[in-house]
Amino acid sequence: MNLAQKKPALLLIDIQKGFENEAHWGGNRNNRDAEEKCALLLEKWRSLKLPVFHVMHGSQDSNSPLHPTKPGFELHDLIKPNQDEPLIVKDVNSAFIGTDLEDQLKEKNISTLVIAGLTTNHCISTTTRMAGNLDFKTYLVSDATATFDRIGLNGEVFDAELIHQTALASLNEEFATVVTMNTLLNDL
Repeated sequence: MNLAQKKPALLLIDIQKGFENEAHWGGNRNNRDAEEKCALLLEKWRSLKLPVFHVMHGSQDSNSPLHPTKPGFELHDLIKPNQDEPLIVKDVNSAFIGTDLEDQLKEKNISTLVIAGLTTNHCISTTTRMAGNLDFKTYLVSDATATFDRIGLNGEVFDAELIHQTALASLNEEFATVVTMNTLLNDL
């Protein structure tokens, strides 16, 4: 059985304009074409008439680029939902906490998820962990996610690619199956 036969839902997480301000998030972003890859995934999902869920982060911090009153809260132009695609707004890292995402998935008998978006070590990681804990068969698309440099406890800079790869390694085969976009598309 190929992946499309499992009727997987695509979760596009936090693909918002506020992440264009790299300096705010730590700079040196990896996977600079993640949004374009998410757009390709979205196009494929729509062509196969598979379910799509858009998730946005509505920060409670009024200084955040992702605060609902800021222009950065808006979804990236490549990832605009169609009328029939649910839009979930969260205010914590997990798309499952404080939202009805799990209920919507269960109502549609969805048991397989494909996750892509921003950022790998924050909302992607938290949502992926919860999806696995909630017993969804979960796939995480490694090259359709991205993150930024992080400053360590002693002031050292950890490169975005290192942060990205470490987050993926922590999730793989524990909470999800980490795949590349090409591998995923070949399985559809």
